[in-house]
Amino acid sequence: MKIDRFVKFLLLVIAVSLAGLALRPYVAPPVVEAQSGDGYPFYIEPGTAMLRAPDGSRHVLGKVVVDMRNGNVWGFPTMARSLPRRRNSNHSANITSVFAGQVQDPLLSE
Repeated sequence: MKIDRFVKFLLLVIAVSLAGLALRPYVAPPVVEAQSGDGYPFYIEPGTAMLRAPDGSRHVLGKVVVDMRNGNVWGFPTMARSLPRRRNSNHSANITSVFAGQVQDPLLSE
């Protein structure tokens, strides 16, 4: 008899604990921040622009991206039609970014 009561008590504790875990999201839902500032602070210029390497070695059409943390400006070639392909292969060629310089703006976060 004592063992039967003890087992029933343990089952009751387990059932109440599981119910508490199952109902917690409905009683106290977690806080959600849709626009938290934890993302990467990049500004992507709309459209494409003619990118020129600082040393003048190459000119190519691409996207301009500004890193708002330190002011670095990067250009990413887009190759207007599609990604370039290697000859005799189905893999796309490696596209390297072009470091275009640095913006000196006191509004950029450090």
